[in-house]
Amino acid sequence: REKPPAPRLADVQKCFRTTDIEEVGNTARHLTFFEMLGNWSFGDYFTEESIPMGWELSTEGFGFTPEDIWVTVFGGDGELGLGPDEEAIAIWRSVGVPEERIVQLPRSENFWQGGPTGPCGPCSELYLDRGEAFGSADDRPGDESDRFLEFWNHVFIIYDLQSDGRSLEPLPMRSIDTGMGLERMAAILQDVPSVFETDTIRPLIDLAEELSGRGYDADPASTRAMRIVADHCRGATFLIADGVVPSNEDRGYILRRIMRRAIQQGNTLGLEAPWLSRFTERTVEILADTYPELAAERETIARWVAAEEEGFGHTLERGQELLGQLVIEARESETSWIDASEVFKLHDTFGFPYDLTRELLAEQGLAVDDDGFRELMEEQRTRARMGTATANGSEDTHRRVQSFVASAEPTRFVGYETLRVTTGLAALATAEDGLPLVKLEESPFYAEGGGQVADSGVLRWAGEEAKVIDVYRVGEDQAIEIEPGGGAIDHGVTVEALVDRATRHATMRNHTATHLLHAALREHLGIHVRQAGSAVRPDKLRFDFTHGQGLSAEDLAAVEDRVNEWVKASSPVRWIEMERPEAEALGAMALFGEKYGDWVRVVEVEDVSRELCGGTHVANTAEVGIFKIVSEGSSAANVRRIEAVTGPAAIDWFRERSEQLREAGELLGTPQDPLAGARRAAEQIAAATKGAKKEQSAQLSDLAKELGESADDLGGVSVVVGEAPLADQRALVDLANRISSPLGDSAVVLGGAEGGKVALVALVSKGAVERGLSAADVIREAAPIVGGGGGGRDDMAQAGGRNPEKLGEALEAALAAVVSGLGES
Repeated sequence: REKPPAPRLADVQKCFRTTDIEEVGNTARHLTFFEMLGNWSFGDYFTEESIPMGWELSTEGFGFTPEDIWVTVFGGDGELGLGPDEEAIAIWRSVGVPEERIVQLPRSENFWQGGPTGPCGPCSELYLDRGEAFGSADDRPGDESDRFLEFWNHVFIIYDLQSDGRSLEPLPMRSIDTGMGLERMAAILQDVPSVFETDTIRPLIDLAEELSGRGYDADPASTRAMRIVADHCRGATFLIADGVVPSNEDRGYILRRIMRRAIQQGNTLGLEAPWLSRFTERTVEILADTYPELAAERETIARWVAAEEEGFGHTLERGQELLGQLVIEARESETSWIDASEVFKLHDTFGFPYDLTRELLAEQGLAVDDDGFRELMEEQRTRARMGTATANGSEDTHRRVQSFVASAEPTRFVGYETLRVTTGLAALATAEDGLPLVKLEESPFYAEGGGQVADSGVLRWAGEEAKVIDVYRVGEDQAIEIEPGGGAIDHGVTVEALVDRATRHATMRNHTATHLLHAALREHLGIHVRQAGSAVRPDKLRFDFTHGQGLSAEDLAAVEDRVNEWVKASSPVRWIEMERPEAEALGAMALFGEKYGDWVRVVEVEDVSRELCGGTHVANTAEVGIFKIVSEGSSAANVRRIEAVTGPAAIDWFRERSEQLREAGELLGTPQDPLAGARRAAEQIAAATKGAKKEQSAQLSDLAKELGESADDLGGVSVVVGEAPLADQRALVDLANRISSPLGDSAVVLGGAEGGKVALVALVSKGAVERGLSAADVIREAAPIVGGGGGGRDDMAQAGGRNPEKLGEALEAALAAVVSGLGES
């Protein structure tokens, strides 16, 4: 729908995808991160020119022997109602490719789709035959082999795939997308066996050899591990440089997945931690001249890599230990299947990535119940969503707005210059299918975008008035939703559009304050801080940013003070539009994930902040008035969230806190000095707590003595299995320790119930463990009876449950497990 900058384009594109992640390391060609070179035609040349140009470049430009080149074409698809791509086949014949080297492949291989619907078309790929040394005599293009290496692709974009997934409509113009992977072409031209031995990746393999003391070709496992480490470290370097941080969601999860996969493979090579940053640093050295952002983000890359390697080290060790136990149990029970609940526990309780679990189990010839795992994950998500309201019909609204916006000429936004405009009505959608939508020729209303909420206000015409409910952004265009029930409004009527001035100004204060907050955080915490989301509203601002730990009270005070210093400095806030390269040269920050055109708007507070931003701002920092952080917490893994208020809202906040302090002082009997009263109360509470703990300790000692005296002797092991009048897990462990301490070799199993909950604890001495008794096995027998689960080690295990009435039965099962484990009858 958008007009391209030119009918013919060429590009170099950074690409990252994990579609074939499990193949990385196994083949000579698969990568997660790679560079794609492309040529594009938009309604200009097509198949009859594209194919000969690709052939000319391959044979004359790259110098490939024509007899070594094979091509694939779309072989047709019954569901789409399409036969083979006869046009492409005829053109390939005309340039000299014989019939036997033109291979027809199905829709899954040679039909490109941008998504389940939308632009699509057949494609034709070029493969280079690298000889039987890379495969077998029976291999053909499209096979899972390294003999035929795909190096070029023509995509003929001619159809629009409809919502039924089968019907095709012709696009208004035919386009061409061609391209090749840089690393694959480098492998061919540098005459090396794989992409991993090209000059941009081989130095990482060399580093792996140096640090591990192994040769790249020492054995298949070493080759695979070094390839994975090299590729994944390259990918992680680029993702972090582009603003992605490790987390458990979206692209952050993808980053964490490849980093953890690399760490696990590095461990198999015997690399001594910390080593991950050595590989990302070498990636920077290799590619920073081509991609300057790598050098600019060197410190940030090192920080996140070090944090993830340290954090995952403990998880990996524990996870592999538990995984090894699952493998042993599967072998003993002669099964090739691992229960989904066991794998889910590894993921949910111990943080061990499911993808890594599945891959490691596959290496042992074991499969995982994928469907069962997905069901358990969905159950967890459902629980997390409980109580959360979701909008109904939002997807329908989205489609309706898009269709409506495309029905008329674009609206010109004039809201930077004025909050009031008299203009014409460009389009109207009635309320029959939803709330009424209008489209103005000119609009002062800011449409929600860049974290800033939409403006509110009114439309007036012919003595009528309607409140503006929302303003939708569609690209550079917009649609306005108004309240129903107003007077009739017709095409061509003159409309007066008025933005709510007070609400807009409050939003502007908070948006400028958001830029100042971002700058203060980077100044105080480090340049690794990046915006990870924001919400700029009239009542408050919310700012998410990348940082690996919570901010202390001192950190928050320093950031808050710095923002208020800039507010008091009364610095002008300027904005100017310019070409994007010019803005980048000035150091303007762009937000990862945001779409920017060639012409951008830069908002600047001199010597403080410079960002690409389309939002509205105050003209001077003094207009922010006052800035107050009201909360700080975790938004996601490695992402923190600050909420703050400015201006009148901040004044109201301080007034409310002052009133709360006054009331607290009165309650504490020190109205003039609430702090002194609070300290006195704290001392009294501490004294009372100390006394209560002392009394509780004495009671536990008495109870421990009583239960210890009931111990049975089983072959020299003192066994206590009993019920305690408490269900606090920590207190139960304390009691079990007090019982076992004077008994020597012992096994103590305790259970308690309170408030509908059950707690179970098992402690087994070293001598009893050596005789074959395991606390984990005992708990594993007892926990399901009380409707719970748990686990632990041979010497200590614990569990929880939901069926207190079954506690006696569970303790009987625990006693039986102890007897069995000790080999007694």
